[in-house]
Amino acid sequence: MNPADTPHHALVGLDIGGTKTHGVRWLNGEVIAEAKSGSANTQNVSLDTARENLAEVFESLGSEAIDMVIAGAGGIDTQQDAERLRELIATHAPTALIRVVHDSRLILAAGQTAEGMAVILGTGSAFWGINAEGKEARSGGWGYLLGDEASGYWMGREAVRFILREANREQPPSLLSRLVLEANQVTRAEELIGRFHSDADRRHWAQQSPLVFTANDGADPGASTIIDAAVAHVVASLGDLAMILGIHGPVIIGGGLGMYQPVYQQRLRAALSSQGFENIRFLEVDPVFGVPFLAAESSP
Repeated sequence: MNPADTPHHALVGLDIGGTKTHGVRWLNGEVIAEAKSGSANTQNVSLDTARENLAEVFESLGSEAIDMVIAGAGGIDTQQDAERLRELIATHAPTALIRVVHDSRLILAAGQTAEGMAVILGTGSAFWGINAEGKEARSGGWGYLLGDEASGYWMGREAVRFILREANREQPPSLLSRLVLEANQVTRAEELIGRFHSDADRRHWAQQSPLVFTANDGADPGASTIIDAAVAHVVASLGDLAMILGIHGPVIIGGGLGMYQPVYQQRLRAALSSQGFENIRFLEVDPVFGVPFLAAESSP
C-alpha cells in the first residue's frame, strides 16, 4: 500500500532514541515539517526533560489537527512503558490515535518490509524480528547496564577497558589509546577510570565509538578486536532470532553505527552472509521515515 493511501491524512512520526527525538509530520503522504530535539525516553532522561523535549518537537511540527501519531522508542518492553509514553504524547495530540511501538519496528518499516529482522546499532542496540505468521522475537535491547553489546556506548566502554588493560601490562600506548586519551583531555590511562565514573553520560562514550574505527584504519589491533567482538555479538543475536522465527532475512540494519560506518557494514555483511543470512540491507533513511509504512499497515 502506498502510504499516501492511508486514511490518517495528518500523520506524525516520532523516533525516540537514547540521545535524540526525531519527529516528522506528513499531510496526505507529503512531508511538511521535521524537527529534532533531545531524548524523550524516560529511561534515559528525567520526566521533566522528556516533557520539554517532546514539547520542542511538537512546537516545530505543530500540534493542531493531528489524526495519528506513531512513536517508536527504546525501552518499550511492557504495556505500562507504552502507556507512559502515550500519555506524554497525548498532551500535544489529544484527539489523535496514538500508537507506541519499540523503535526496532521502525527499522523494518523504513526498510519497507513487514517481516524480517531489525537491528539497531546506535547509542544502544536491539534486535527484533517477525515472520510471515506474525510471530515476534527479540534479542537484547535491555539497556546499557544489562547489555547493549555492539552499540556505540559498548564500543566506547570497550575502548576504555582495552586501554586500561594495556596500561596495566605496561605496554606502550596504542593509537586507540592516544586517540581516546586526547578526546577525554587526559594524559594517563588511569585517569579514564575517574572520567568514566563521573557525570559523563552514555552519549559521551557512544560519541567516542568512531575513534575505534579511526584506530582500525590505522591498523590498530585492539580496535580491530573490538569491532570483531561487536560483529560476533550481532551474529549471535540474529542467530537467536533465526532459531525462534525460522527465517534468515531480510536483515535491516539501522542506527548511527549501522548506517554510517563502512568498515562495520563490510564486516557485518561478510559475517552474516557466511552464516546464511540473506537480503542484508543498511538503512539509507532515518528510521522515522518508516512511520507511513506502519500507518498503512494499521489501515483497515
